[in-house]
Amino acid sequence: MNKIKNIIGLIVLSVVLYSCGNSNGIVNPYADFDYEAQALIDNDTLTNFLKNHYFDESKDSVVLLVSGKTSLFDDEKLVTMNVSENDIDYELFVYVTELGDPSPDPDKGNPSIVDSVFVKYYGQQILSTESLGTAFDFNTNGIWFTLNSVIKGWSYGYKNFKGGSLKKEPNGDVFNGPITYLNGGKGILFIPSGLAYPSSNVNNYSNSLINQNIMFYMDLLDFVADTDHDNDGRPSMTEDADGDGDPSNDFSDSDNPTTPDYLNPNI
Repeated sequence: MNKIKNIIGLIVLSVVLYSCGNSNGIVNPYADFDYEAQALIDNDTLTNFLKNHYFDESKDSVVLLVSGKTSLFDDEKLVTMNVSENDIDYELFVYVTELGDPSPDPDKGNPSIVDSVFVKYYGQQILSTESLGTAFDFNTNGIWFTLNSVIKGWSYGYKNFKGGSLKKEPNGDVFNGPITYLNGGKGILFIPSGLAYPSSNVNNYSNSLINQNIMFYMDLLDFVADTDHDNDGRPSMTEDADGDGDPSNDFSDSDNPTTPDYLNPNI
């Protein structure tokens, strides 16, 4: 993910910000950025993008709308999620190509926003209501992430899918070949800037996608249900004291007020 490049860019930016600083030595170049207004602009852009495109099954991709096809916006496979971050309301659009089938473990369900997931993905910037940029990040082999450590559009979007299952021999033995996952969830995430790389996060300052709308093709191959980040014997998702569905904002330890409960083995 161009980590080294981003780190160097962030260091350079930090030096510049410090040299141009106020009495505290630091200036936030986005201090006056209106995130609420941007959320409305992004929603309009994404809505019109969805109205101008459809999913071409033969190409397995999003393409410009043509006569006789159903737009993504009107497609029954499109899910609209209302997400609130930093007291701002966003609409996250999720196109579910395949829900996913975790058989022989059908009770595995869907991942929570803090579970570990094994995924493939392909990301593009949404340049306008009619055009996309080239790929800015992708993984075609599969990689593990925890959904508490990625962009919010992923944290919430992946909840709409189920993972698949490992391929096995007909007799149930481990498959004698490359590790292969079958029947995973598959779809597309259309993510507003506030749930992607917003400038409200200083770590995004060197990212060329800051405050931009993005799109991800994604495959959920597998996930670890009830991920326990602090190894205290309780799934992280159950350490949500206020019951708002987000354990990252629950802090019960007065001696350690900056560590959420799901990362604190003492809670």
